[in-house]
Amino acid sequence: MKAAFIRRYGGNQVVPRGFPSVIELGELPAPQAGPGELLVAVHAASVNPVDFKIRDGLLKMIVPFRFPLILGNDLSGVVQAVGAGVTRFRPGDAVFARLDKQRIGAFAEFAVVAEADAAAKPANLSHVEAAAVPLAGLTAWQALFEIGGLKAGQKVLIHGGSGGVGSFAIQLARHAGATVATTVGARNADLARSLGADIVIDYKTQRFEDVVSDQDLVFDTQAGDIQHRSFAVLKRGGVLVSIAGKPDGRLVRQWGLNPLLGVLLDFLSRKTLRLAKRHGVRYEYLFMRPSGAQLERIGRLLSEGSVKTIIDKVFPLEQVRDALAYSEAGHATGKVVVEVKAAR
Repeated sequence: MKAAFIRRYGGNQVVPRGFPSVIELGELPAPQAGPGELLVAVHAASVNPVDFKIRDGLLKMIVPFRFPLILGNDLSGVVQAVGAGVTRFRPGDAVFARLDKQRIGAFAEFAVVAEADAAAKPANLSHVEAAAVPLAGLTAWQALFEIGGLKAGQKVLIHGGSGGVGSFAIQLARHAGATVATTVGARNADLARSLGADIVIDYKTQRFEDVVSDQDLVFDTQAGDIQHRSFAVLKRGGVLVSIAGKPDGRLVRQWGLNPLLGVLLDFLSRKTLRLAKRHGVRYEYLFMRPSGAQLERIGRLLSEGSVKTIIDKVFPLEQVRDALAYSEAGHATGKVVVEVKAAR
């Protein structure tokens, strides 16, 4: 099968004299569905920041991979075969999913998906539209509701509201009945309002601390100084959920990894942890997980039109390096998608 893969870690740049980047395009054996798994013919897959981190080896201490490693973390496609014990899906079903962290590989003609991680693709979405949902939508869902406990009447500040995750977060928070504030560039202000943001802050001309306060939840997609400043706008007892920057040692302890790594991450996160304690709030780093059940709930919202996908640009599989570079530049509005099979 055709696939985009790496044999070693490294950046996306093209090296001198036209040699290819670390990402190769070529033929690899197609995977097989094992017990409880689906073999999916991939129609489209989306690009996510975790793709860059995996490519560059930034997660190798947390999630070890074997080479050659096919990149890509979420997809939409059609079930080709099912393994023993599968009961929810059959060949011919259209599905979308976030792949298991231990077995990624969406940038390929075929991929294996655990039955528990898959959901039926909403009929009103194309495969390109559906592929934009799983990782970003689940990340927003888990940050807002699973960790943040967001409820109707509460206030949430979402950083980077025009990005792939942020655009879903605005819509989900609004649907839940929260008052939504978000930071975006001026060119995306109208988009943020159309998605449901009550307060739109131009991050280039305004300091969000001057606009909002007493937030129940801050969803941090930026890290650094923005993360540190965000503690001041939370009410006591609030929570800051981050998907950017460095995790603290709790992640290592939860996953049963090397305790020394946990000590290191706690040291590197010491400023963040001190700020949380000083302001009397909770800090949580989210390393999202696949969930077919949660994806089904998001799918229902997509089917009824309460949530929509925002897609910036679509690339063919042959241009996957360009897709990664475009997304990594950080200027995409919504999602970047790689189309593996042309629409029929």
